[in-house]
Amino acid sequence: MLKKEESGILFMLAAALISALNGALTKILTEDISALEVVFFRNFIGIFLILYALKHTPPKLKGGKFHLLFLRGFFGFTAMILFFYTIAQIPLGEAITLNKTSPFFVTVLAFFLLGEKLYLRTALALFIGFLGIVAITKPFGMAFSYIHLLGLLGGFFAAAAYTTIKKIKDIYDSRVIVLSFVFVGTVMPTLFFVLSPIVTVNEKFAFLFPHFIIPQSWQIWLLIGFMASISTLSQWLLTKAYSSKNLSVIGVISYTNIPFAIGFGYMLGDPFPDNLTLLGILLIVSGGLLVSKK
Repeated sequence: MLKKEESGILFMLAAALISALNGALTKILTEDISALEVVFFRNFIGIFLILYALKHTPPKLKGGKFHLLFLRGFFGFTAMILFFYTIAQIPLGEAITLNKTSPFFVTVLAFFLLGEKLYLRTALALFIGFLGIVAITKPFGMAFSYIHLLGLLGGFFAAAAYTTIKKIKDIYDSRVIVLSFVFVGTVMPTLFFVLSPIVTVNEKFAFLFPHFIIPQSWQIWLLIGFMASISTLSQWLLTKAYSSKNLSVIGVISYTNIPFAIGFGYMLGDPFPDNLTLLGILLIVSGGLLVSKK
């Protein structure tokens, strides 16, 4: 029988694969609808999926600390809209790479807020992972810009959401935690859509206030439904993974969605990674294996 930490690694590997696929679908969808609409539809459909799961098997944990449950939802929504908008603006592999700064933030937040120990092996693995990110990013000619800053902020808010899970995992069912995310991720976009005709914002923040346009193509609706289904599954897997014993270990394993994303990007027309990018993938995987090794 798998130990909790080992099962957490498997949950994260599955979540990483689905997350990369979700990124590819997002990039396709944002060619026709806004990033905020993708967030809205993804979470709106997710509400019904989670409610069905809760009705089928009611949660047993009593709950409590509702403010932390709300924060998990708010942080998750903020991370998602920043991530989806970044995907729409820059190459998929680059956007995924920026988002994968979240494990660094997770480790820092877990150290300062949760009192988790930072072992030398973990620090070394994170450093190796960072070198891998640099190697993967360089072939894309990455230059730091406003979009890249949004990508990094998305990584930070994702880390804040994952760290919040650690605080409430023993009092809330994982499905309830995911429900808080999809609920807030539906309400907040709705608020922005309502405000969009009556507010004027700086061009840099215009992506938060797009006009709502109902998709006309059945192909788009099919992609939205599929993305919502696998995204909800991914969130459940992430919640289970980050309920594991050590956030730093799970955080490093989450880097595996970078090679997954590059693969999906190649299918969408991105060039095949060169030797430096392949080296980056090797470094990231090596870092994950190092920190997971007993």
